[in-house]
Amino acid sequence: MTSAITVSIGGISYAALNPRELESRAQTVADQATCRTVDTAIVGYLMNNGEEPTAISQLDSYVRGDISKYRIVNGIADGPGCADLR
Repeated sequence: MTSAITVSIGGISYAALNPRELESRAQTVADQATCRTVDTAIVGYLMNNGEEPTAISQLDSYVRGDISKYRIVNGIADGPGCADLR
């Protein structure tokens, strides 16, 4: 029990002394878009323009983050984390 507490305190102390690394990791995670994010952007685009987007680049202004690994297939997002619905 004592060792677990000591290791835990050591990890917390390291994190507290290295906030730039934590901030960098947090920003990297925040910048990664998900499949759901891209699907939501597709719906937003459709509502604003009355037609489905045909290229992922059309969604850039609808998403904050990197969506370059995604594509649009049959009107839905396809890429990392997306269920294969085809």
